[in-house]
Amino acid sequence: MEYRRLGSSGMYVSEITYDNGITTFDTADVYAGTRAETVLGKALKGVKRESYELLTKVYWPTGTGKNDRGLSRKHIIESVNASLKRLKTEHIDLYQMHRFDFETPLEESLSAFDDLIRQGKVFYIGFSEWTSEQIQAALKIQDARGYTRFVSSQPQYSMLWRVIESEVVPTCQANGIGQIVWSPIAQG
Repeated sequence: MEYRRLGSSGMYVSEITYDNGITTFDTADVYAGTRAETVLGKALKGVKRESYELLTKVYWPTGTGKNDRGLSRKHIIESVNASLKRLKTEHIDLYQMHRFDFETPLEESLSAFDDLIRQGKVFYIGFSEWTSEQIQAALKIQDARGYTRFVSSQPQYSMLWRVIESEVVPTCQANGIGQIVWSPIAQG
């Protein structure tokens, strides 16, 4: 089984699936209306927790209420607790901000994520589909406040969609942030 280090963190993720040794499972609180996490939690029941990595995300609406979306402290905390319950686990290996939230102060979101790490609910943090400027703004706050830094970026990337190459990838490389791309075969 081949593993790769996730950015400059100490976490390693598999390159293939569990039957073939795949041990890294990526989901989100909104996939299939939250059912993806529930199904994954049931599928992994009885599997030694230390033998796989769980990645999930927060941002998109999980309900009809105004606070059931985004990266407010309230939504982040409620979402992680619901994800932990659905996944039937005590911690998430990598928790990611599914998109940048223009309505919530970045400091609030980063503070909430750092609190989750300190509480042991989350081990590492990342983001998905952010610009280089957004990444740099977050890193500046994380460094100034002593918060745990991001270890991963999850952008769309394929032979047909290469927009991250000019700015996002260099920013991530310069800051020890690994790439976990989605749609590598352009949804083919």
